[in-house]
Amino acid sequence: MIKAWLSQHWRVFIFTLKRLVSTPVTSLLSIIVIGIAFSLPAGIYILTENLQKISGQTVGSPQMSLYLKLSANENDINEVRQQLEENEQVIRYQFVPKQVALQQLQQNSSLADVASGLKYNPLPDAFIVDAQDSTTEALKQLQITLQERPEIDHVQFDAVWVERLNALLGLGRTVVLLLAILLSVAIIAVMFNTIRLQILTKQEEIEVSRLIGATNSFIQRPFLYFGATQGLLGGIVALCIIMFSIQTMNNELTEIGRLYTLNLHLQQLSTGDNVSLLAFSTWLGWLGARISVASHLWQIEPK
Repeated sequence: MIKAWLSQHWRVFIFTLKRLVSTPVTSLLSIIVIGIAFSLPAGIYILTENLQKISGQTVGSPQMSLYLKLSANENDINEVRQQLEENEQVIRYQFVPKQVALQQLQQNSSLADVASGLKYNPLPDAFIVDAQDSTTEALKQLQITLQERPEIDHVQFDAVWVERLNALLGLGRTVVLLLAILLSVAIIAVMFNTIRLQILTKQEEIEVSRLIGATNSFIQRPFLYFGATQGLLGGIVALCIIMFSIQTMNNELTEIGRLYTLNLHLQQLSTGDNVSLLAFSTWLGWLGARISVASHLWQIEPK
């Protein structure tokens, strides 16, 4: 029973491939349209996922500056150092003694005259902290936690670029979602019209099939396979477009990265993303065919 069922579906699949080959221009154009439609949201999705990685190289990890009180001694410095080592949100830290900070100030050409005229060192000891989580909420929570230390006078960090990055990522995700919805509707409409034309051209064949007792599922199956196959091939075209585009962009980014001593490289879609894209494109093709079949096939009655 299962063998016969598989054999039947295999014959329908082979028949679908022959139908695609019999109209190469029309089939190729439909597949290319589907591939381009899927490549747009998928491409923006990849750029969004890579944006945070590239921005992390260009602006660095989110940093905080911890300024100790002027009265802080060696024990206070060790207490702060120990807390930083135990905090999971801290990737690394650097201690900047007040003497080193003053020397850096004196080496600054625009402030050298001011620094040389100081009678005593007004700068505090400081820690430069690299945080693990770049979200604004996590950074503010880390700032509050460190500010509670009695040895620390002030905790400062620049949250502007973090908020801008999160805003851009949020905008990118919204654009991907809207494009995916709109283009999915367009693909369903294209498949709906394609299957409708096929149903009309095979109207007499469908009438004869019903006269000899063919079931609705038997009649519908070739159209559903045709829609799903076109969706699958469109998804494969989309993956090819994406891979070619990313490879081309990476060639340019490599040259830019060399000039700025950065490792700029866009990652391709993961295996899971590839499978999801192919599954979704196949399902959309099937759905468009299913809606078209349900809308038009019942209107054909044997004469």
